[in-house]
Amino acid sequence: MITNPASKYRPFATVDLPDRQWPSKRITHAPRWCAVDLRDGNQSLIDPMDGERKRRFFDLLIKTGFKEIEVGFPSASQTDYDFVRSLIDGNLIPEDVAIQVLTQSREELIRPTIESLAGAHRAIVHLYNATSEVFRRLVFNQDKAGTIALAVSGTKLIKELTEQHPETIWTYQYSPETFSFTEPEFALEICEAVMDVWQPTPERPIILNLPATVEVATPNVHADQIEWFCRTMTRRDCAIISLHPHNDRGTGIAAAELGLMAGADRVEGCLFGNGERTGNVDIVTMAMNMYTQGVDPELDFSDMRKVVSTVEHCNQIAVHPRHPYAGELVFTAFSGSHQDAIKKGFAARKKQNDAIWEVPYLPIDPADIGCSYEAVIRVNSQSGKGGVAWVLEQDQGLRLPRRFQIAFSRVVQEIADRTKRETTTAVIVEAFRHTYGLDGSGRFSLVDYSVSGVDKSGAPRTFTGRVEVDGQTRSITGQGNGPLSSFVDALNTNFGMHLDIVNYDEHAIGTGSGTQAAAYVECVLPDGKSVFGVGIDVDSGEASMRAVLSAANNADSDMGVAK
Repeated sequence: MITNPASKYRPFATVDLPDRQWPSKRITHAPRWCAVDLRDGNQSLIDPMDGERKRRFFDLLIKTGFKEIEVGFPSASQTDYDFVRSLIDGNLIPEDVAIQVLTQSREELIRPTIESLAGAHRAIVHLYNATSEVFRRLVFNQDKAGTIALAVSGTKLIKELTEQHPETIWTYQYSPETFSFTEPEFALEICEAVMDVWQPTPERPIILNLPATVEVATPNVHADQIEWFCRTMTRRDCAIISLHPHNDRGTGIAAAELGLMAGADRVEGCLFGNGERTGNVDIVTMAMNMYTQGVDPELDFSDMRKVVSTVEHCNQIAVHPRHPYAGELVFTAFSGSHQDAIKKGFAARKKQNDAIWEVPYLPIDPADIGCSYEAVIRVNSQSGKGGVAWVLEQDQGLRLPRRFQIAFSRVVQEIADRTKRETTTAVIVEAFRHTYGLDGSGRFSLVDYSVSGVDKSGAPRTFTGRVEVDGQTRSITGQGNGPLSSFVDALNTNFGMHLDIVNYDEHAIGTGSGTQAAAYVECVLPDGKSVFGVGIDVDSGEASMRAVLSAANNADSDMGVAK
């Protein structure tokens, strides 16, 4: 990089529009969408799609809800020509869908283009020629008059040829290619000249596609260009203003959104933004942006994973795991603070049953696009108690009390630090079961028991039971004001323990005949340290006893437990 970029590059000129209106506008409805994956996206692939992949992509676009689909450049490729014919001859195009094809303004290309569309119910013929000063000077060696003449001659021929096929509902689309860096006045002049030839009406409008062929300025400048064009042109009611943003500056979606606010009616783009250089505008992201603002995008991405897998197969390009809305990891939180906020958001949603979606860090409900909640939170060394608790609740139905969450998260943190990789659900569950003796690994296990003195006289209750410790069964007794306190007294008396229960929680797991009880205890040792235990059983009383014994198993060896 050079130290003085101003010596080599110059900033793009702004548009003189002091009374611009677009900043106060909002997007309130979906634009007309045109998917250009099968032409613009296809021409950018290392290995262009064959017929099978094109057909599969076309079917996906139809299922998603696109009513305008650019299917190829039939005069430039036999594969494209044959594909267009296969759609028409195979009666594969719904009557409310228009297929679009591209051509340059040359007679030898326009004629086979129209031929390829013979018999189509609805068709859009898309003609383009570059209009910017740098292209006129460096690429075509052509002045403004010659550039206009080229667009006009192509339009005249398309008008003549399409009139010979009245069985088709024709739409004409003209693109002043490189609009983004064409003088605004000249871009308008050439479009007006094309309209003079085509003679559109409000009932039969022309599509004027204003492409940011190369993104050269900030999105607000693009919006100014679009608003100026819409406000200055004549016969605005006879034209559909279309956008075709590219993403050279990484702001293609923003440019398209501001372009709609500036008065455009239509957007051309690709699913996930495939296209030349840095790509076309990403229709999936743009549509889902509208969805999160309460606007129906009129496109259906209810099964986002299916959309991703199909596009990956057809393009042979992977969708990035952090791609907005569609990436494998976009609804996944590893950060402890994020996990805690998400967990609290879901908990509040359950209590309030509010239709409005409000979950921190999740701008959209993953379920709306066919994604489950299981992978919303995943655990690694950056995670905290909330993430671990979420995994256990989702996979095991266990709702750990907060202090219990903190204690067990330290166990998982140690595993994550030691392994230096993501800690899977299976690893977390295994660690939980082992830590709290649910796998039978604890030193103590309860064989049987009974509690007497269950009347309401206030007399102490007596625990009588058998506990297996270090492979031997011992009979123990103890007294307390309840089953748990009498069991703790038995453990303290018979094994020299010093457990004191300070917290107890329980909840049901599941519903119906398969319901189990989960019980949690926190006990304090003489040195003030807490130990935790959990018990699970179909009987809540049995679960609470197992929780106490789990805490005993977790007590430090320096408690002086008698052998």
